[in-house]
Amino acid sequence: MKERILVTGGTGYIGSHTVVELQNSGYEVVIVDNLSNSRADVVDHIEQITGIRPAFEKVDCLDYAALDGVFAKYPGIKGIIHFAASKAVGESVQKPLLYYRNNIVSLINLLELMPKHEVKGIIFSSSCTVYGQPDKLPVTEEAPIKKAESPYGNTKQINEEIIHDTIASGVPVQAILLRYFNPIGAHPTALIGELPNGVPQNLIPYLTQTAMGIREKLSVFGDDYNTPDGSCIRDYIYVVDLAKAHVTAMNRILEDKQKSKVEVFNIGTGRGLSVLELIKAFEAATGVKLNYQIVGRRAGDIEQVWADPTYANEELGWKAETPIEETLRSAWNWQLHLRETGVM
Repeated sequence: MKERILVTGGTGYIGSHTVVELQNSGYEVVIVDNLSNSRADVVDHIEQITGIRPAFEKVDCLDYAALDGVFAKYPGIKGIIHFAASKAVGESVQKPLLYYRNNIVSLINLLELMPKHEVKGIIFSSSCTVYGQPDKLPVTEEAPIKKAESPYGNTKQINEEIIHDTIASGVPVQAILLRYFNPIGAHPTALIGELPNGVPQNLIPYLTQTAMGIREKLSVFGDDYNTPDGSCIRDYIYVVDLAKAHVTAMNRILEDKQKSKVEVFNIGTGRGLSVLELIKAFEAATGVKLNYQIVGRRAGDIEQVWADPTYANEELGWKAETPIEETLRSAWNWQLHLRETGVM
C-alpha cells in the first residue's frame, strides 16, 4: 500500500473517478465531502469498481475544526487532492458570495492544516477559466491570466495566487495546479458518473437527460460567436483520462520529481469542439437524436478555448487518449444505468 491521500470532494464527479484511479494505483484514500452536490452511495460504487472501500467522512471543508479532526483520525496523510468547490459558472454570477466563501475558505483551511499535520503536497483542481478568452490558441501554461469572466473563474485565479503566496512564504509544502479543460463522460463500468443535484448546470448531463426525455430540450447558448458554426468551442476531456493525471501528479510530488515547489499543467486533449459539433458526435456515437434549440448567449461564457497539453504530455508523461465518441457513449451508458436503477 502506498501513502495515504486525502481527497476533498471525493464523492463528486471528478473526485470519485480520481479516487478509483488512486486506489487502482495502490494509494490509501480518505474522502471528505459534505454531499452538497453528490450522494453517499458513490462510496459503495467506488468499492464495487476497485474492491476497496475508501474511508469517508461527511465534513464541510469550511469547518476548520472538523477538518482538523479528519487529519487527527487518519494520521500520516501525505498528499491532498482538493476538488471540493462550487463549480457552475452561471450560478456563480447569481450567487457570488457563496462561491467566494466556499471556494476560498476551504483552501485556506487546508493550507493552514498541512504543515501542522506534515502533509507534503497538494494538487489543486484549477481550470482553463483562468485564461479568460486567450489571445492565442491553443493555450499554453505561459498564457497570461486574464480578468475572470465569472466569480467561479475568479475563485480559481485567487486560489492559485493563495497557493503561490503561501508556498513563497516558506511554508514547507509543495503544490501542482492542474488547469482542466472540460471533463465529460463516465466510468466504463457505468457505476459512477456526473450526477449533479437538481437541474444540471453542465452541458453533458443536461444533454443526456434531454436524450432520455427527462428534460424537454437542450439549450445551446448562442450561435453568433466568431467560430465556424457560431457556437462556443471547448476542449472536452474524458474524466478517466483526467483522473489519471491526478495520480501522475501525486506520484511526482511524493517522489520529489518537481522542478519547482509550485508547478502548473494544462490538462486537455489539444482539440477544440463546438457545442454543435459535440451534439452531432453524441448523435453519431449513440444513434439517439437530440431535441435542442439555439437561445441567447449566457453571461460569463468564453467564446473558444482549447489546450496545448504538450508540457503535461512531456513533463508528466500523461496524455488524454480516449476518443470523443467513446467518451460520449460512456456518458450515455451512465444515463442508461441511472434509468435502469431508478435513480433518474
